[in-house]
Amino acid sequence: MRFSVVLAFSVCVPSLVCVADDHSHGTTGRSVQPPTVFLDKSPRIVAYQLNRLDSERLLMVPRQTDDVKYIPVYEAILSRDGMSPQFRQESVAALAKLRETSVAEETLAALEKIKLDDRQGKRTAKVLAEMLLDQPVATLKQSKAMLEDAASDADEPFVRSVGLAALIQIGDAASAWSIAAADDESTLAWLDAVGLVPGSPQRLALRDHVVELIENAKSEKVRNHAITAMSEIASQPSETFDLIAPFVADPSYRSAAVRTLLRVPVKQRPSKTSQALVATLVDLAESTAPAERTTAQFVDAMQLADQMMAAVPAEQAKSYRNRLREVTVRVVRIRAVEEEMRYDIPYFAVEAGRPVQIVLENHDLMPHNLVVTAPGALKEVAQAGAVVGSAGGWKDLPFVPALDSVLAASEMVQPDQLDRITFDAPTEPGEYPYVCTFPQHWYRMYGVMVVVKDLDAWMKNPEEPANPIGSNRSFVQAWKLDDLQGEIENGMKGRSPHIGARIFAEASCQGCHKVGSEGGVIGPDLTEVFTRYKGDRAAVLREIIDPSHKVDAKYAMHQILTVEGRVVTGIILNEDKDNVTVLENPEAKEPTVISQDDIEEMVQSPNSMMPKGLMDQYTQDEIFEMLSFLEKADPNKTPAP
Repeated sequence: MRFSVVLAFSVCVPSLVCVADDHSHGTTGRSVQPPTVFLDKSPRIVAYQLNRLDSERLLMVPRQTDDVKYIPVYEAILSRDGMSPQFRQESVAALAKLRETSVAEETLAALEKIKLDDRQGKRTAKVLAEMLLDQPVATLKQSKAMLEDAASDADEPFVRSVGLAALIQIGDAASAWSIAAADDESTLAWLDAVGLVPGSPQRLALRDHVVELIENAKSEKVRNHAITAMSEIASQPSETFDLIAPFVADPSYRSAAVRTLLRVPVKQRPSKTSQALVATLVDLAESTAPAERTTAQFVDAMQLADQMMAAVPAEQAKSYRNRLREVTVRVVRIRAVEEEMRYDIPYFAVEAGRPVQIVLENHDLMPHNLVVTAPGALKEVAQAGAVVGSAGGWKDLPFVPALDSVLAASEMVQPDQLDRITFDAPTEPGEYPYVCTFPQHWYRMYGVMVVVKDLDAWMKNPEEPANPIGSNRSFVQAWKLDDLQGEIENGMKGRSPHIGARIFAEASCQGCHKVGSEGGVIGPDLTEVFTRYKGDRAAVLREIIDPSHKVDAKYAMHQILTVEGRVVTGIILNEDKDNVTVLENPEAKEPTVISQDDIEEMVQSPNSMMPKGLMDQYTQDEIFEMLSFLEKADPNKTPAP
């Protein structure tokens, strides 16, 4: 029997008119009937009805801003796990209107009700905090008294941190610091607020207080939090490195210190401090018990030591490297970045013939793996992996083909999980790609393992490998709608559909979306996207730049945990009282059918399958070229000149 489930459920009360739209989902074959919910009962009964609805049906419940009876509906949407930002923003604005309050007040009120005892609750609280702190400064200032109350008196430490961050954001860092000085718990909340503050200049103004706490705090817990908070302040990186490095020698502060030092850019790490720290870390490795050499803390420390070997004279570095080889293999940790469908490390180097361990951590909401291939074999392995599917091939691993060009591979790692793969690096130097072979992921999720004869010599003068899929693009800007919205009208003039079509294909959009007769069918058909959005260029552009702003229910990802502990991630094709039918990947020959009795939990992801950041390697002109291509491809739209 599952809990927090998505049920095929309808509350039938004749006194309330149901939504009558057609909610069939086209090719998915799934038809969802809108519920009827009785909103004129007691708050407890209304809440019970709404809580029983899954997110899709909750959004079908009628709601308007002219009657307070709709308040419970908006409250449920605002605080629901996995809800798209568009609906949260609509709900908080509606609640502010119905109650004659402010958006900030309603967001904070919702935040105080969130239970932070599980991953989904923490994720929802983070989203609401970002919504609050993203409000214009002038708007937040109108709620200053409320923010001060939250910062001082909220029961939940996270809510206190949000209140403190908001005070800092509106320019009242002095009040926030005054509140922080009340006791250790307030100080901890202030330190945790540093990473919540949206603007770098505002964080910079907090640095002196953080340094003061690192140097003078009497509480070990406060100092640890202060060391961590320093990692959120990007200014004066060399000074930060010198300040934090001595704490690595102290077991009480080592974990926080190493994590903060890892965030200091390599080129900003003073050589003298780095050399001394390498010696400390090598001694640490030799004194660490074998059973503790697989912990995250140990892996962090060894990554830091490895990164700083380049600062050590060659002969000494070789000696250190040999000492490390006696107690541990070379460990490389790679993370899947949430919502972006990419690894956080584009390349790393290993020494030919030496053992290496790759730790893949998945911080995304979709499953990912990592497969190391022979040079030039990335595309072949990825496409063959899609054919193999979940049945498994190489060593029975799902989506990994049984090809000689596969050198090593991980399990399919589910969200918030990790896997370790240990193998000997190839004896032949060269550039060996690694890739996620889950269908369609290889377009963006790849990197290169560089095999070299002398690792220390390479690290003295590292050379970036060639892009394994032939892309010559580099990062341009982390685009937001606000960066482009004011330029749309002028930016769309004189564009070429041929250039836009090329960019549409190059950016991997064509692999999932169809325009006209060409393209994939994983995502929505974009042939008439301008018709659907009534010619609103900004709305279409938002879908490109911020794909998770509104997630179409039929393309929403769900994560299902079975009673046996199996995790299935995919799109729900059909659901009835007996079974849930899931499309685990876009190229699966058959969907997966799971009995309702076998489901422990099912959670809808708030994120789109489409990764964010797709256009971050493209210029403003190129983005407008692609937008113009979509507009001119719409047979029902007469585009502006």
